[in-house]
Amino acid sequence: MRKAMRACFTGARTTWVVLATGIFVAGCTVGPNYKRPSAPSTVKWDLTEPWREGDPKDSIPKGQWWTVFHDEDLNTLEAQSLVANQTLKVSLARLEQARATAAIQVATVFPTLGTDPNVTRQRLSGNRATNGVPIQLKPVTQNTYAVPFTVSYEVDLFGRRRRSIEAAEASYQANAADVENVRLLVTSQLAGDYFNLRELDSEMQILTRTVEALQKGLDLVNSRHKGGVASGLDVAQEETLLNTTHTQAVLLQQQRKFFEDAIAVLVGQPAPDFHIEPRVLNAEPPALDTGLPSDLLERRPDIAEAERQMAVANAEIGVAKAAYYPSLNIFGQGGWQSADIAKLANAGSAFWALGANVGEAIFTGGARRAQVQFARAGYDANVASYRQTVLAAFQEVQDQVTGLAVLIQAQQSQQQAVDAARRTLDISTSRYSGGLVSYLDVVTAQQNLLTDEQELAVIQGQRLISSVLLVKALGGGWDASSLAAVQVKPKAKDIITP
Repeated sequence: MRKAMRACFTGARTTWVVLATGIFVAGCTVGPNYKRPSAPSTVKWDLTEPWREGDPKDSIPKGQWWTVFHDEDLNTLEAQSLVANQTLKVSLARLEQARATAAIQVATVFPTLGTDPNVTRQRLSGNRATNGVPIQLKPVTQNTYAVPFTVSYEVDLFGRRRRSIEAAEASYQANAADVENVRLLVTSQLAGDYFNLRELDSEMQILTRTVEALQKGLDLVNSRHKGGVASGLDVAQEETLLNTTHTQAVLLQQQRKFFEDAIAVLVGQPAPDFHIEPRVLNAEPPALDTGLPSDLLERRPDIAEAERQMAVANAEIGVAKAAYYPSLNIFGQGGWQSADIAKLANAGSAFWALGANVGEAIFTGGARRAQVQFARAGYDANVASYRQTVLAAFQEVQDQVTGLAVLIQAQQSQQQAVDAARRTLDISTSRYSGGLVSYLDVVTAQQNLLTDEQELAVIQGQRLISSVLLVKALGGGWDASSLAAVQVKPKAKDIITP
C-alpha cells in the first residue's frame, strides 16, 4: 500500500508542479510595472569654509559609524544599545513578521496537498427513500474506511499572485530599511546624549576649578579686610560670585543626570542602576565628506524605506486590477475507500477525480473600480511622502553643514575671547594687589572668564553633536544596495514543506 501511495502521489505531484509552473509562466500580469518616480534634486551643497566639494570617499565606517570619534566609552555604550535597546528589538520583530508575510505569499506559487483519513460506522434506515426505484429495503449497518487526498491550485492567469508577492517582497525590504533607520536613530540619539553629558562634565570641571579659585580669592580678601586694606564690599562681592558659581555647579548635576538616565534607556538598563563616570570632553569632530546630494537617495535608510513603500503601493494597483479578471482553480481528489479495512489497499478501492472551475464577478456595484482608485491614491500618497522625505534629507544635511561651519568659526573666536579674559583677570588681580583698582574689577574679570570658558565648552560640545547629526543625515554609512539580499524566493524543496 505504501509503495502504491508513494508512486501514485509522486506522479501526481510531478504532474501538478509541471502544469502549475507552465501556467504560472504563461500568465500575464496586469497593473503598472514599478519604476522609481523622480525626486527633487540639487547639483551641489551650499558650502562655505572649511568645506570643499568632493566625491564620496566613504569616510563614515559602514555599520559602526560612531568609531570615527575614537571614544572607547561611546563605543561600549553603542555596542550595548545594539544588543539591548527595546525599540530596536520591536523593529527587528516586525522585520521577522514582514519576512513571514512574504513567505506566505511566495508559498502560493505551489499547489496545496491535504489529507483527511476517516473511519465511519453507520446504520441505514430500512425505510429510507428509494427515489422511485422499486426495491426492497432493510436496515443496513456498514463500515467505511477512507484515505482521501486533495490537491488544489489557483492558476495565476492575470498576475494577482505575482503582484501580491511583489508587494510582500517590497514590504519586507521596507521593513529592513526601517530597521536600519531605527538603528541609526538609536545610535545617533545615544551619541548626541553622550556628548551632551561630556559637555556638562567639562562645564562642571570649569565651575569646580572656578570655585576653588574664588575660594582662594575670598581668603585673600578676608585677610586684607582683617588688615584694614580691603573693604567689606570687596568681601561681599567675592562671596556673591562664589555662591552663584557653586549654585550653577549643583544645577548642572541635575542636567547631567537627565542625560545619564536617557542613555540608560537607550542601552536597555534601569536608570537608578546606571552611572557613567565623569570625564572632560576631549574628542575632536571627525573630518566628514558630505559627497553629492544625489548620494542621499542610496545612503539614507528612511529614503530607501519610502521608496520601497512606493513599490508596495504600485504592486497593490496590480492586485486591485486583477480583480476584474476571472480566476481559474484546478483541483483533484484521490485515495482509497473500502468497507473492509483489509481491502483498503486493493486497486479496486482506489478512487480519483479531477476538475476545474472558473469564477468571475460580473456586477460588483463599483467595488472593484473603487478598489483600483484606492490603490492608485495610495500610490500617489507614497510618491509625495517619498519626495518629502528626500527634501527633508537635503535640509538636514545642509543645516548641519552650515551649522558646523559656523561653530568652527565661533570656536576660534571664543578661544580668543577666553585667552583675552585670562589676561584681563591677571592684570586686574595685579592692579588690585597694587592698590590701583577696586576689587570690583577683579570680580568682573573672574565672572567674564567663567562665562567665556563655559561658552567655549558649549561650542565644543555642539560641534560634536552637530557632527553626529551630520553623520545621521548622511545615512550613517549605510547603503541601500544591501536591500537586494532581503527577499524570499520559492525553492523546489518548499513543495513538500508543511
